[in-house]
Amino acid sequence: MPFSSLQLDPSLLKGLKELGFVRPTPIQADAIPPAVAGRDVLACASTGSGKTAAFLLPILDKLISRPRGTTRALVLTPTRELAAQIVEQLDAIAIHTPVTSAVVIGGVGMGPQEHALRSGVDVIVATPGRLLDHMKSPYARLDKIEHLVLDEADRMLDMGFLPDIKRILKSLPTKRQTLFFSATMPGPIASLAGQMLKNPATINLDRNSTPAMGITQALYPVPQELKSALFLELLKRGDMKEALVFTRTKHRANRLAEYLVRNGIAAERIHGNRSQGQRTEALAGFKSGKYRVLVATDIAARGIDVEALGHVVNFDAPPAAEDYIHRVGRTGRAEMTGEAFTFYCPDEEADIRAIERAINKKLPRVVVDGFDYNARPAQRLEVPLQERIAEIRKKKAEDRARSAAKAARRGGGGAPAPSGSSNRSPSSRPSSTRAPSSRSSRNHGPGRGSR
Repeated sequence: MPFSSLQLDPSLLKGLKELGFVRPTPIQADAIPPAVAGRDVLACASTGSGKTAAFLLPILDKLISRPRGTTRALVLTPTRELAAQIVEQLDAIAIHTPVTSAVVIGGVGMGPQEHALRSGVDVIVATPGRLLDHMKSPYARLDKIEHLVLDEADRMLDMGFLPDIKRILKSLPTKRQTLFFSATMPGPIASLAGQMLKNPATINLDRNSTPAMGITQALYPVPQELKSALFLELLKRGDMKEALVFTRTKHRANRLAEYLVRNGIAAERIHGNRSQGQRTEALAGFKSGKYRVLVATDIAARGIDVEALGHVVNFDAPPAAEDYIHRVGRTGRAEMTGEAFTFYCPDEEADIRAIERAINKKLPRVVVDGFDYNARPAQRLEVPLQERIAEIRKKKAEDRARSAAKAARRGGGGAPAPSGSSNRSPSSRPSSTRAPSSRSSRNHGPGRGSR
């Protein structure tokens, strides 16, 4: 079925054709017709299934023929990267239309975002926290919203955005179209959907969340301390042209990126402690090929869209099966193919078993020929927690000892006697309290030295 059969505006079809989109993905084919007809939509959609276009196309089709000057569509997303990605795709699809858009996210200045809200761009794509910051001011009016999208609703729940979303909903018109997309449908999300939607078209609600069919998955058992060496070995052998790599902590992301750079691999990292400018530059550099490896924490698992990404590597086994699905979903997107490798050590066996149960599939174990699994690691990627605590305590003890020694030196150097010590004999006073010399007496006049 071609896109032309979906009764979309010709200007949108022209933009899709220029982007190389020939036929809709399954989620697009199921969601677009009821959304174009004005119905609410409740859909479960995997990462990489094409859901962004599934909600953008119906909204753009409605906005094209209407007068502008006020914001009429709002898209809420959990991460800055995902918001920027949605606006980028919207602008590409709507290139032959008058529809305007803006992104409202944290980590950057509020000035341009305020201007967009004041001028009334057609579509605002926002993260909940930053949008609420603007809503404290009267210029951020959302009373004309006709279309609302909640994208990655389950992720917003995981990140604690549910109260923020409910606050935003109170400022929106009750008469609107709502498109609700979530990879999974846990109880709180199903309850929220029930409150927001009116007689929705439901899509894939009974499906099991699994990685896309085009993803080849494999497990690499390896000692924890040799994970970085194994990854470097695969890169040097040319087994991966480029790779998006997920670690469990920001500290490990930093250390792995530094390790790769020291060994001649162009790498950068992206996580919550990086500024928005650093995150944007890292992602842009990875997309352009400046960086061969992008090391990320799960903040990026649903916010990175790299065309034809060949490899995703779970440097650490994710503790939740859903996180695994969203990580590996960065490859094999839009019915393309890709490979997802997961490194795991004995301590992560339980996580691996949970993943295999969730996807209902036994994954192959791979042992790399020629790699020394008994080698002594050049460095530890991360110091164990107990050792870090011991080191912190040691440093604090050393700081206290230095402070005490410094105070003792000051006390032994002859500081003036404190007030209230008049019971000390004159001979026991420090020399600085004794009568001044005759020269001092001449300089200060009679009687000065007797005070």
